[in-house]
Amino acid sequence: MNTIEEIEQQIIEEFSNFDEWMDKYAYIIELGNDCPMIDEKDKVESNLIKGCQSRVWVSAKMSGDVMDIKADSDAVITKGIITLLLRVFNHQKPEDVYKADLKFIDAIGLSSHLSPTRSNGLLSMIKQIKLYALAFSVKQNQ
Repeated sequence: MNTIEEIEQQIIEEFSNFDEWMDKYAYIIELGNDCPMIDEKDKVESNLIKGCQSRVWVSAKMSGDVMDIKADSDAVITKGIITLLLRVFNHQKPEDVYKADLKFIDAIGLSSHLSPTRSNGLLSMIKQIKLYALAFSVKQNQ
C-alpha cells in the first residue's frame, strides 16, 4: 500500500502532464467517475459536508486498521475533487490521515484555481475527513 506522500506525488506527476487549466478541470471531472460511491442509505444530513456550495456526502468507517471512506456529490467538479481526496486518504491509518499536510493541492495549482466557494468546500471536505480520522484514532487508543 502506498503512503499518503507517495499517492500525492503520483497525483502531482499526473497533473504535470497538463499545461492548461481547462484540461486539468476536465481530468478532475473524469476522476469523479472513479469515486468510491457512498451507499444511498448513507446520503443523510449527518454525512453532508457543511460549507460546500454543492451537496457532498462523506462516510467513513474502519476496516481493520485503515479507514474506508466513501463519498458522492451532485456537482461534477466537486465529485472529482472529493475523489482526489479519497485517493489520498482512503485505506490509510487514521493517524496518517489526521497528520497529512496535503502538499498536492498547492503543487497542482488546485487551491489557486478554485472559486472562493469551492475552496471553502475543499477545506470543509478535508476537515470532515480529518475529524473522522481523529475520532477513529481516539477510539483505537482507548
